[in-house]
Parts: sequence; structure tokens; C-alpha cells
Amino acid sequence: MSNINNPIIDWLLQEGWQITDKSDFTLALAQTFIKAGVPLDRQRLVIRLLHPQVMGFSYTWDSQTQEIDLFETGHHLRESEMYKNSPFAALFEDGAGAIRRPLHDPKCQMDYSVLPDLKEEGFTDYVALPLIFSDGRRSAITLASKTAGGFSTQHLTTIYDSLPALARIVENYALKHTATVLLETYLGKETGKQVLSGKVKRGDGQIIRAVLWFSDLRQSTTLAETLPRADFLDMLNDYFDCTAGAVLANGGEVLRYIGDAVLAIFPVGETPECRQTHQAAQNAERAIRSAFDRLNELNATHGAKNLPIINCGIGIHVGEVMYGNIGTHDRLEFSVIGSSANEAARLESMTKELNVPVVVSNQFCQLHGGDWQSLGEHNLRGFSHKRELFTLIR
Repeated sequence: MSNINNPIIDWLLQEGWQITDKSDFTLALAQTFIKAGVPLDRQRLVIRLLHPQVMGFSYTWDSQTQEIDLFETGHHLRESEMYKNSPFAALFEDGAGAIRRPLHDPKCQMDYSVLPDLKEEGFTDYVALPLIFSDGRRSAITLASKTAGGFSTQHLTTIYDSLPALARIVENYALKHTATVLLETYLGKETGKQVLSGKVKRGDGQIIRAVLWFSDLRQSTTLAETLPRADFLDMLNDYFDCTAGAVLANGGEVLRYIGDAVLAIFPVGETPECRQTHQAAQNAERAIRSAFDRLNELNATHGAKNLPIINCGIGIHVGEVMYGNIGTHDRLEFSVIGSSANEAARLESMTKELNVPVVVSNQFCQLHGGDWQSLGEHNLRGFSHKRELFTLIR
């Protein structure tokens, strides 16, 4: 018979749900189990995620250290023998409802690789339970005891009755983490923060000053027509690793992939003299150099495999843009708009006309303060007056 008054459920509903840090929650949950009379010596909370690289996180509490050990699990783990021979494979892949192994019993079934180690460490009982989310996905909690005789029926009832409330809190953690990761993956780290902070309506945004990056793949139409579709997509992703990857590695924010083009920003500070402003300009230069270094390495590999050599043009400008939500009521995009963004795109198009890999504006050169090679004065399509353009001294 279930406990009518369950102190674990009371704590979860009154206090536990307010703890935002998952390590702090794991520690507090273990302490709450112990206060409720459950003889707990080790607890592991496994939270599975919807994530392109990470399968999930585990938070392990041990009574000896009273500390939380955090472990990040990649999707590759599912192919390992360690995972296949674990209780988690039974819970997640096979849909097991509950696993209990009374290690103090000489006849205990030792069917998971973790059990001999636990028994050798002095544990007398082990329980693994699924935490079932509202959509059917599963996370899990495991509990182990060193007390003689292990968990009693009353202990197990207290634990089991608390699972639905615990699952709701863990699901909330998983959803928040997933939302953050997906927004960062598809919108960018800073843009994702803007959306999560509440800027979700059309027109929400702000005027910012930023170094603007626009890069474009050379001869993309020819490549798309001559390469098999799968090979072209692989090449395109390799190209983005070189260009967008260089931006991200040097503190920039990739806002859009426009076909095979990349629109990115390096936000500057409040004044031209401040550290953030100087750093943004330096970061942009490092990203340019890194992009071409990466492309050179990629092309060396392509040459050895008799694959097409790929190149790109990069345009860099600095100016004020509107950074916010644009689009229809039903389909929005968080991006930058304004003449400065258009000018960065026009600068990139000038790389073809001037036969150089990168073209930057006079405003960016002044902001950067370094040496750049003048390309003379030129008209930009859509702009009324000539301006002096520059390129990188390599």
C-alpha cells in the first residue's frame, strides 16, 4: 500500500522544483531521501536530452564524498558494450519498468556489469527506475545502499511513489536544456539568449553596432550541377566548417546561412576605444585568417582525393544594424537588417570584381587600426558614392 504522507513528494512539490541547478538538485534530493529514512549511499540521476551531440548527463552523489560527479554522455555510448550491459540499456531500450538487485542475497542475479563492482565496494542493494516523461521518453534514477539487508518494502514504496513528481521536475530540466541547445544550434548562442529572454514578437529587437561578416562560396552553381547531391552536401558542410566555424571559434555569432553564404556579426562595445570594440575587430581579422587556413587544409585533402578545390569571398564592414525579429506573424527570423548589413554583402561581391579573397571597408580598417592594403575607390551597387576599399595583407 502506498504512503499517504510521502515526505519526498512534499519536498519535490514545495522546494525541489525551485532548484534550477541540476547538481544542487541531485544533492538536495539525496539528502531528502535520507531524512525520509531511506538508507541511501549512492544516487545517480540520468537526464536524457534531445541534443545533436550529447545523449544526456548523469549526476552521481556518493555518501563518502558528499559531492556530485557530473558525466556527459555522447550518442556513441549506445554502441558500447558498457552501455549494452548496463541497467540503462534495459530501461531506455527495452522499456524495463524497474530493476532491483538485492546484492546482499547470495542468490542475487549479477546480470549487469556494474553489479560486481558495487558488491565489492560493500553495497547491499541496488535499484534502477525509469523517470517517464509526458511524451514517453525516459530518464532514470538509480539508488544503492550499504545498509545490512538493503532497502525495505517501505523504503521502496516511498521511492516508487515519488517517481511521477520527480519525473515532472527532471522533464522540466530536460526541456529547458533542450530549448537552450536547440536555440543556440539553430539561431546562435547570443541570439538564442535574446529569444529565451522574451524577445519573441515580430519587431522585438534593438539597434546594435557590430562588425558584419558576409562570405560566399565561389562557383557554387557549377559545383551543385557537377557533383552528386550527397557529395555536394558533404562539401558544403566542410565549407561551412571552414568559414562559419572560424567565426564561431573567434567569438562571432553566425546569424544566417543564405544558401551557401554566411551572415555573421562580432558585436562591438559602446565606444570605439573600449576593449570590446577593439576585441571585435581583432576577432574578425583572426576569423578571416582562420577561414582561409582551414580552406587551404581542406583543399589539400580535396586535391589528394581528386575533388574540386573550393574558394570563397569575404566582405567585412562595421556599422549600426537592427538586431531583432523580422518576418510574418507565423514565421519569424532573428537577424540583422539595415544598410550596413547590405554593404557587407556588396563588399563580398567586390571580391570577384577585384580578384581578391577579402574586401573590407574603410570604417573597419579604422576600427581595427592595423595595416590593410588599399584597393582604391570603388562604387558599390546600390550605394550613391564611391568609397575606399581594402584587403588583407597576408
